[in-house]
Amino acid sequence: MKEALMRNVTLYPLAALAALSLAYPVLSAEKTLTIYTYESFTSEWGPGPKVKAAFEKTCACKVDYVSLGDGVALLTRLKTEGEATKADIVLGLDNNLVQEARDTGLFSEHGVDTSGVSIPGGFSDAVFVPYDYGHFAVIYDTEMMKTPPKSLKELVEGNPEDKIVIEDPRTSTPGLGLLVWIKAVYGDKAGEAWSKFKGRVLTVTPGWSEAYGLFTKGEAPMVLSYTTSPAYHMIAESQSRYQAAAFSEGHPIQVEVAGMVKTTKDKDLAQSFLRFMISPAFQDIIPENNWMMPAAKTSAPLNPVFGKLVNPEKTLVIAPEEVAAERKAWIDEWLAAMSMK
Repeated sequence: MKEALMRNVTLYPLAALAALSLAYPVLSAEKTLTIYTYESFTSEWGPGPKVKAAFEKTCACKVDYVSLGDGVALLTRLKTEGEATKADIVLGLDNNLVQEARDTGLFSEHGVDTSGVSIPGGFSDAVFVPYDYGHFAVIYDTEMMKTPPKSLKELVEGNPEDKIVIEDPRTSTPGLGLLVWIKAVYGDKAGEAWSKFKGRVLTVTPGWSEAYGLFTKGEAPMVLSYTTSPAYHMIAESQSRYQAAAFSEGHPIQVEVAGMVKTTKDKDLAQSFLRFMISPAFQDIIPENNWMMPAAKTSAPLNPVFGKLVNPEKTLVIAPEEVAAERKAWIDEWLAAMSMK
């Protein structure tokens, strides 16, 4: 085969050169969209591979993921790199981080029509486009715990023998969500609440994946996750062992978003991805791969299991501006109470 190829090039040099000249522009014209996102999104069981395949069919481009531990880690990485970042899109920040992310000055307005987005309580932002949402919740193992807490107060002040795995608010969006949750319920007495709560904490992990893995291995009867997490077990594993505890004070919502970095070399490509993100082609992937609620219309109704999940009667919200202004102080308060400095 190699000899035949060399003979053809020798006999027909002009034809070979012509073929190469035609092929070269095609190869060089392939564009790359670099997306910074979190590890569970890009894992083989996450939505990332399917999103990549679906978008590449539409864009004549290559999607390149850069994976980090969690949403807070994404923002930290972007701040460190500044305008030298290779990211075109950052996917995986949330409503508790949007103001801090906007304040970096590293994002451009998206220019995308988001009128089709539907999220409890609403979400509209000129810089960030939402792609899914879910309420934070304590997931418990029904085989290890027969009577789960019915309120945040019961969780904080309950039996310290019943442990929970939580995520670090310095590196994880669920961890930051718990910080906001306790602040929303306890206000100025949040430090006291953390001091009471620390006896129930088995360990603090850098991100969601590590925490949930410990939980499903039976290391603790509870974990900080989402109201949608039981859907995975009911659909993929056909079992109802893991359930969300409904809290009387309400649950904070997480709205996951993506934004276009202002230094992107291909604004049109980045915008086309953000538009694709709220189309049915992307939204269809979210419920049973990212195990969150879709932010816009899907092409078909969701699995009936999603209708059986805990649906919080009250959504707790602290304005992103307040979270941005107070996050460091709240983390310091958490560290002091948990004796982790």
